[in-house]
Amino acid sequence: MVPKITSMVVARPLCSLSCLFLSFSLVSLLFFFFSNSLLSDPNLRISHDTPFQTGINVYVAELPRSLNYGLLDKYWSSPSPDSRIPSDPDHPTPRKPNRPKPGKYPPYPENPLIKQYSAEYWIMGDLETPPEKRIGSFAKRVFTESEADVVFVPFFATLSAEMELGNGKGSSFRKKSGNEDYQRQRQVLDFLKNTQAWKRSGGRDHVFVLTDPVAMWHVREEIALSILLVVDFGGWFRQDSKSFNGTSTSSFPERIQHTQVSVIKDVIVPYTHLLPRLDLSRNQRRHSLLYFKGAKHRHRGGLIREKLWDLLVDEHDVVMEEGFPNATGREQSIRGMRNSEFCLHPAGDTPTSCRLFDAIQSLCIPVIVSDNIELPFEGILDYSEFSVFVSVSDALTPKWLANHLRRFSERDKETFRSRMAKVQSVFVYDNGQAGGIGPIKRDGAVNHIWKKVQQKVPMVKEAVIRERRKPVGTSVPLRCQCI
Repeated sequence: MVPKITSMVVARPLCSLSCLFLSFSLVSLLFFFFSNSLLSDPNLRISHDTPFQTGINVYVAELPRSLNYGLLDKYWSSPSPDSRIPSDPDHPTPRKPNRPKPGKYPPYPENPLIKQYSAEYWIMGDLETPPEKRIGSFAKRVFTESEADVVFVPFFATLSAEMELGNGKGSSFRKKSGNEDYQRQRQVLDFLKNTQAWKRSGGRDHVFVLTDPVAMWHVREEIALSILLVVDFGGWFRQDSKSFNGTSTSSFPERIQHTQVSVIKDVIVPYTHLLPRLDLSRNQRRHSLLYFKGAKHRHRGGLIREKLWDLLVDEHDVVMEEGFPNATGREQSIRGMRNSEFCLHPAGDTPTSCRLFDAIQSLCIPVIVSDNIELPFEGILDYSEFSVFVSVSDALTPKWLANHLRRFSERDKETFRSRMAKVQSVFVYDNGQAGGIGPIKRDGAVNHIWKKVQQKVPMVKEAVIRERRKPVGTSVPLRCQCI
């Protein structure tokens, strides 16, 4: 029996070594074959980013220059100031020689009514920057439609709309006849609808920047399937309500079924802040509890503003000022926000405004009283870490809001501000480069916008494929499943 036991003991390592050798040989062969297959694949994209942050491929539609930078040429050559504000910094009266030098990439207006919507300019500037300088850009510009994840539409829709409004044509803005903005909208859509990219996807993978609530007003139904970059959904409620009910919009349904905008397909982007950034190291003692500067009287959802004003205007340590951050009003806003612990952000004509992002740059803790608000980059940011959210019903209870804010300790407020300081750059568009052409900030607004757009791409591709397989003549109502 002993020899048999010895034989078994010796045989096991021999078998293990043989198996190990064969396994190693097989793995080596597979690795050699697989690695050569990878290296020979011409379509392989190698990224040095993390696996889930590989960037997004963007094709820029070939619209004529007259629809983007050419509009800026037209704006700066106009001798007429904006009729809506008493002092237009871009067209002062009497006129001063402040017109920028002619160039390929003119500056964006300083007029605050237009500047607050300047996302279109900075996104376009990043895409126009030479490849060797786009080292920090999340969007990778490609020059063939087949390589693209999305198609960017380089139309300065906000500037187009604001130029029409600023020329004193507000009363005729909704009309098509004689409306230069409508003519440009029509030109954009007529061009896009004749491209293979649009015909392939029905426009679903096209990205429009519509930060102004009235941008692309006349053709919104035609771009309802596209990815829309908007500051909120407030400017769309009435049109959605009408398209859903087919009736007058004088009374809203309790639950609006959006056919044109949705957090599922669209991206909420920040306003461009108008006040300068305050570093945390320069923060000083604040003397007032709550600050607000803006118009007292608003419409629709902004009616809360007038009610809040009446409740708070005589409250101790609360400062309520009427006006817009323009000229002397800008300096007043800087002092007010930097001197106050909290900054009030009630709904206006739309659920949000530029005021929120000015407060963040001023390290003034936002107090958001807007039940229907949508905020930029949620999912990446948690606003409750540096903002106070208050329901409309609580805010309209006499004495409730001021008493609630007084309960926050100094340590609480310092924590809010330190967290806010860490996210200030997320809301900055300006890269400090002439014409917006040059490297952008990795942690800035433009990159965060493209990261949110990238999240929509799988859904868009699925929708395009689903549409292709539908039999001819099939009719399915357009809708967005809201969450």
